[in-house]
Amino acid sequence: MRIYCNAQMTNHHIKKFCEIDETNQKLLEMAIDKFGLSARACTRILKVARTIADLEDQVNIQPSHLSEAIQYRALDRNIIA
Repeated sequence: MRIYCNAQMTNHHIKKFCEIDETNQKLLEMAIDKFGLSARACTRILKVARTIADLEDQVNIQPSHLSEAIQYRALDRNIIA
């Protein structure tokens, strides 16, 4: 299956293209605990973080990309971060 945008990524694609390091994993876990995020919300955050990294022409997702994606999710759910 060819994907044309990050929103089309399946779980397989997310594991391949949205791999995060230990620092990002801890950041995501903190967001899960603080905001009560579901697994589905986490995959959406990773897709958005991948898009932000792509826009900055970065191969890897950086903590700043993940933080920005988490902020967007918090805004979407009207959560005060």
